[in-house]
Amino acid sequence: MDMTGAHWRKSSRSSTNGGACVEVADNLPGVVGVRDSKDPTGPALAFPLTAWRAFVAQVAERV
Repeated sequence: MDMTGAHWRKSSRSSTNGGACVEVADNLPGVVGVRDSKDPTGPALAFPLTAWRAFVAQVAERV
């Protein structure tokens, strides 16, 4: 999946001391990109939008 044009952002709950964080890009058509913030030129995962929404809903239930 080509992630050109992705607008990456960290969670507002991410630490500011350079800790392990993930970034997401939710501006891509039909997918959400996920990558390691410490390796922005490294690999990224692409999840179908429906799968991402299901994941977020499951996490929200457990918090």
